[in-house]
Amino acid sequence: MLGSIYALIALGYTMVYGILRIINFAHGDILMVGALTTLSGMNALNAHFPGLPPLAQLGLALLLAMAVCALLAMAVERFAYRRLRNAPRLAPLISGIGVSVLLQTVAMIVWSRNPLMFPQILPMDPIAVTHGSEAHPPALVTVTGIVTVALALAVMLGLWLLVEYTRLGRGMRAVAENPRIATLMGVNPNAIIALTFAIGGVFAALAGVMMASNYGNASFSMGFLPGIKAFTAAVLGGIGNIRGAMIGGLLLGLIESLGAGYLGDLTNGVFGSNYQDIFAFMVLILVMVFRPAGLLGERVAHRA
Repeated sequence: MLGSIYALIALGYTMVYGILRIINFAHGDILMVGALTTLSGMNALNAHFPGLPPLAQLGLALLLAMAVCALLAMAVERFAYRRLRNAPRLAPLISGIGVSVLLQTVAMIVWSRNPLMFPQILPMDPIAVTHGSEAHPPALVTVTGIVTVALALAVMLGLWLLVEYTRLGRGMRAVAENPRIATLMGVNPNAIIALTFAIGGVFAALAGVMMASNYGNASFSMGFLPGIKAFTAAVLGGIGNIRGAMIGGLLLGLIESLGAGYLGDLTNGVFGSNYQDIFAFMVLILVMVFRPAGLLGERVAHRA
C-alpha cells in the first residue's frame, strides 16, 4: 500500500524533472493541501447535505481537492519556477523549499497546528490473505489498502496511456526532448509545463487522501516526509522516467515494510515499524553512491 502511494507522489517529481530538469520540493506539501481540502469539503457537505452517503461526500470533496491542487501546482510553476528555468540549479531548489515552508505555514493558519481526524470511509478491519501459524502470523490486508493499491495502479496506467497515445503526451515528450524545436512544431512549452504541474497536483491530491484515509488523520506537516520518500522512489527508479517512478515507489514501499519486519524480528520487537524510515534514506544514499541514474535511468528526454 505504501509503495503505491509513494509511486503516485513520485510521478509528480519525475514528470516535472523530465521536462524542466528541476526538483519540485513543494510537491509533498501539495499532497497535504489535497488531504486538508478534502477534509474541509467533506465537513461542509456533511453540514449542508447530511443525508449524502459518506462515500459520495468523499468523492465530491476529492474532486474539489484535485481541482484546487491542480491550480495550486500551476501557480507554483508560474510564480516560483518559470523565471528560474535558465537560472543556476540551486535557485529553483531554494525557491521550492521556500514554497514548501510557505504552504505549511498557511495550512497551519487556515486549518490547525494539530492533526485533524480524517474519516475512514472504508472498513479498516484486517483480512487474512494467507494461512498463518504461531511462528509465522498470516499476511493481513484491509479493504482500504486494497482500494488504495487498485486506484494507484489504475492512475499509473492512465498516465502511461496519456503520455504514449495522446496529443498532450506527444507534446510533453517533444518539450522534454527540445523546447525550442517543439515551439517550431507548434507546441506551446509554457502550456505543456503548466499542465504537467497540474497533473502532478492531481496525483498529489489523490495520494494525500489515500494517506489520510489510511492513517485516520491529516496535518499541515503530513506531506514533508512522504514527499522526501517519494523523491527517493523517483531516484531509485530513475528520475525523469515514468515507469521508473512507478517501479521505484512500489519497491521502496516493499523495502520499508520488509526491512521493518525483519528488523523487528532480529531485535525481538525492540526496533520495528517505528524505524522503517531508516530504510528509505539508506536506499537514497546507496542509489546516489552506486547508481545515480537509478534502475531505469537513461536520457530522460526519451521518457517524458
